[in-house]
Amino acid sequence: MKINNRLKIGIVIVGLFVLGGFILPIFCTVDPSLQGSYMDYAPVSWEHLLGTDALGRDIGWYLVFSIRNSLILGVTVAICTTAIALVVGLSAGFSGGRYDRVMMMINDSFIVIPAFPILIILNSLVKGHASQGAIIAILVLFGWAWSSRTIRSIALSVREREFINMAWFSGCSRPKIIFREVFPHVFSYAVVGFINSILWAINTEASLAVLGLSSVERPTLGAIVYWANTYSAVITEHYIWIGAPILATVLIFLGLFLTSTGYNQYFAERRGHS
Repeated sequence: MKINNRLKIGIVIVGLFVLGGFILPIFCTVDPSLQGSYMDYAPVSWEHLLGTDALGRDIGWYLVFSIRNSLILGVTVAICTTAIALVVGLSAGFSGGRYDRVMMMINDSFIVIPAFPILIILNSLVKGHASQGAIIAILVLFGWAWSSRTIRSIALSVREREFINMAWFSGCSRPKIIFREVFPHVFSYAVVGFINSILWAINTEASLAVLGLSSVERPTLGAIVYWANTYSAVITEHYIWIGAPILATVLIFLGLFLTSTGYNQYFAERRGHS
């Protein structure tokens, strides 16, 4: 099956950011978050490809490390939320009965809770000094429920099909049926949900950082925008300082979006639904 152009473009964009974010830091000899490393507001040059900021930090290197840290956070959150959603959704949908009702009551409780205000309150309590692990834990706590409900609905539909009955009559155990017979039907959605979770996690952490409610000492895409806003980069006409992270964020989101929708289209074509 030929890969569509949307998926190709998305993979290329995401791949370039992944390679740049994890390979380029090897060549950096100075901690990019260390203030006063260079002259303040140094112009664009071969030594500083994007110049320096008001705190004497190289904007280019700070951006590279920000991309890496944001991707690590996004992927970590996505792995955890997708794993929880699969376990809860598949087990509840396939088992049904009282277990299904209890799990969906818990699931729906997390859906109706407004996540962003809770995140603001929790981060305000630690005065913007929450560790990356704490932020990841909070994002995972509020990020699994929507995917879990959708996976459950797919599992509910699949368990009524004839091949599930055949598997029961063949003596297969419940975990084996779920893994071998039901999981392939939710795999496509799980991949799309995984990509969307990366988008959601990066966007949420960046929003908190811009508001000063996340740790801005650690380079992230939100932190670099926070510092640029704090020192009035637009007013002082240092457009690269605030423009570079915004452009990088837009391109990352575009790459992930194209990858998600492109894969969805690719899977549909494979199943003959296009």
